[in-house]
Amino acid sequence: MRTIWAGSISFGLVNIPVNMYSGTQPHQGIDLDMLHKKDHSPIRFARICRKEGEEVPWDDIVKGYEYRDGDYVELTQKDMEKVDVKKRQTVDIKHFVREGEIDIRYYDKPYYLEPNKGGDKAYALLHAALDQSDKVALVTFVLHEREHLGVIKPVGKALVLNQMRYPTDLREATELKFPSDKDVTKDELKMALKLIDQQTGHFIPEDYRDTYTEELEELIKAKTKGKKVTAKSAKEPEHTHAKDLMAALKASLKEDK
Repeated sequence: MRTIWAGSISFGLVNIPVNMYSGTQPHQGIDLDMLHKKDHSPIRFARICRKEGEEVPWDDIVKGYEYRDGDYVELTQKDMEKVDVKKRQTVDIKHFVREGEIDIRYYDKPYYLEPNKGGDKAYALLHAALDQSDKVALVTFVLHEREHLGVIKPVGKALVLNQMRYPTDLREATELKFPSDKDVTKDELKMALKLIDQQTGHFIPEDYRDTYTEELEELIKAKTKGKKVTAKSAKEPEHTHAKDLMAALKASLKEDK
């Protein structure tokens, strides 16, 4: 794994040196290229200067902020490094919360935190304390030129930092219309709870894989061999109407058995 950040976790007056690593990897799906329809030539994207109308090489590209219409101030990496050194080098624990208090919409991306030289004992202490308290540490940290919110939680022997979204990053559903739970009858609810209980099991991640991509790979393989491809499911599922709800629930219970 490649280190993407190095600094320390600030736990009261205790500073735990850590390295950060991405907790995810690119999804191994099918990459489809954009082609010109008439001759299947690949389409590429270019970095075109709006003023000159010509492509600009990466070495001639800098970052800047438009502070006034058409006027920019250039910002270099050295400029970025002048902004609050402590914030850029610290995962700062603000306080501790019950994990159940955090809305699932806030979670964004996980990172592994590995203790750096001399930090093993303090790292293990924070891990054990979080594990026994059944709480998570709410933190702030700077990554990719932005301050983020996050939580630290023990996962196995590791401490995992899950980057979070800010409330302003979320969309509210005020323009959408949702039905009320009061529209559901007691018998329908009882039947639905029975179906949930019947289908309840343990989460085993290894039981799941991207079967859609597998089918797409089979389709591509068949097309490259000139074989005719037929649809596996020609009929779309029919929506269940309110009057058919109980019948569908009963049939689901019977089928699941």
